[in-house]
Order: sequence, then C-alpha cells, then structure tokens
Amino acid sequence: YNVCIMAYGQTGSGKTYTMLGPQLEGNLAFAIEEESELGIIPRATQEVFRLISEKPPGSYWVEVSVVEVYNNEIFDLLAKDSYGKVSGVKRDVVTTREGKSDVPLLTNETVENASEFLHLVNKGLQLRVTHPTLVHAHSSRSHLVVTLTITTVVFGDNFGTLWEDQQTSQRLNKEASCTFPQKMRDNKSTSSSRASSPVQLEASEKMKQVKTRLQLVDLAGSECVGMSGVTGAALRETSFINRSLSALADVLGAIAEQRAHVPYRNSKLTHLLQDSIGGDAKLLVMLCISPGEKYLTESMQSLGFGTRARQVQRGQVKKKNFPVPSKGK
Repeated sequence: YNVCIMAYGQTGSGKTYTMLGPQLEGNLAFAIEEESELGIIPRATQEVFRLISEKPPGSYWVEVSVVEVYNNEIFDLLAKDSYGKVSGVKRDVVTTREGKSDVPLLTNETVENASEFLHLVNKGLQLRVTHPTLVHAHSSRSHLVVTLTITTVVFGDNFGTLWEDQQTSQRLNKEASCTFPQKMRDNKSTSSSRASSPVQLEASEKMKQVKTRLQLVDLAGSECVGMSGVTGAALRETSFINRSLSALADVLGAIAEQRAHVPYRNSKLTHLLQDSIGGDAKLLVMLCISPGEKYLTESMQSLGFGTRARQVQRGQVKKKNFPVPSKGK
C-alpha cells in the first residue's frame, strides 16, 4: 500500500524544518551530526534503506522524483535541460486507465542508498520557489512532493512473499538479469541479439513486480494576506496556495464522510497525491502550530484541518495479494 506523510500549517510554523530538518544558509545540505535534528524526509529514507538492507540483494530497488506544485502547476525539479543542468520543467498529471494518477515524462532517478537520495533532494530544493513575507523571510511558495517508488520483486507460486534465501536470489539474478534496472541498461545492446532460453522464460513468468509509493510532502503555508503583507506576484501565489489547501481539506472531508465522489481533480496537488491519500493508502499529517497569540486565527484553522484529517477512518490496511496463474496454464 502507498503511504503519504505531510506537514500542514501556516507560514513560518515549522513545516520545512519538520520535514527536512535544519539547513545551512546558502547550502541546503543534510549533513547533520545530531541524529535528533534530522527531519522526517531523511529519517524516513534511512529507515527504508535499512529495511531493504535486510532483504536479499536485488529484490528491491528505489526510484526518486522531486516535484513542486507552484501556482497549480507541476514542475519536475530533477529534469535536465539540453546542457545537462537541472532545471524545473512543467509537467502534467493524468489519470490512467486503471484509475491511478501518473505524471508522464517525470524524471525518476534510481538510488541505492540514503546519501544518493538526499543529494537528489538537495538538487531539487535549489530550484524551489521562495519569497520573503512579513511573517517569514524564506517562505516556501510551492508544495514540495518527494516520492520514493519502491519496486519489490517477488517470486514463486506464493505471490506476496519474498525470496526465501540468498541462493535463490543469486540464481534468479543470473537467469533473469534483464528484469532489473541497472542490469537492463548493461544488457540492452546484447539482449535483443539472442533468444531467451526456456529457463529464463520460466523464471520471468514466475517473477512479479509490486510498486508502492512513499510520498513525503512539505506543503506551502496557509496565510492571511493582511498579516503577510504580500502584493503583486506573491499575492497571486498566496491565492493558489490557499485554494489548493482548501481543495485538500475538501478531499479529506469527502473521504471522511465516505461520499461517492471525491474531488481529487479540483487541484493539481490533490490529483498528484490521489493514490497516497485515498483508497487503501495510509496518510499521516504533521500539524504545525505557531505558539504566538497573534496567530490564534491561523492556529484554529490548522486545528480544524487536523480534526477533519482525524475523522478519516479506513479500518486496517491490508496488503494486496494478486492471483498467480496455475502451473497448468
């Protein structure tokens, strides 16, 4: 099942700090000696790769994408221009025939450890839109969505269980090496020139892939225009931010009330996160509240959002087991 962890709250309440941890001025690095200072994004990534390290090599691989939703448009922060430099490129979100949300041409980079992942996130953060306001000097003007797509390779008639031992995984790596991303790139030029052996075909038939997403979201802050003092382009940004956050609240309200229609498409943000906040997904909202008395109205609004999120009840999330063709077939 998919998982989404997001930080919600007004501008300056600590959402980016919660998700990313402290960042050095001018260098958005994650080299934090104090483990307790790490944000949710580096913590979650470290835990994912720790769990993967306990599994047979080659049974999992991880791809990462970094996008921002700015003025209700999606920008790929890992896309490269013709000179090989990273530059945000506008993308669109669509719904597939299976009813899942997808972003065509989105850049997904394969990573093998937490350091590689954080390096890519750091690259994306350099392009994220910020703008000073009276409330916050480095206010984020876009929603940051970091997605880890974890592909699990399972084998055998018992679909839903991983390879049982190291020997089996090593044998399968040799028999069906073209299944894995890195090996696919290595063998691309030679695989088409030779026919697959019966052993390879049998191995590939028994192997299944399950993809799941972990989406880590640093939402832009909701804000009162009169208090933030924004004008011009920043005022337009605020309008889009507040509308998308309102759309997110509407989606959670529809799910909580178990309505037949959930308005995911009212915003690019909710459309992008559809598979991680609806259906069988798990959602965790980190509510960030400013302690200042002058922010009481914004704090109450944030608590109202949190109350709506807590009303969503889906029961126990179950892993999906897919039928496996019988040996006769």
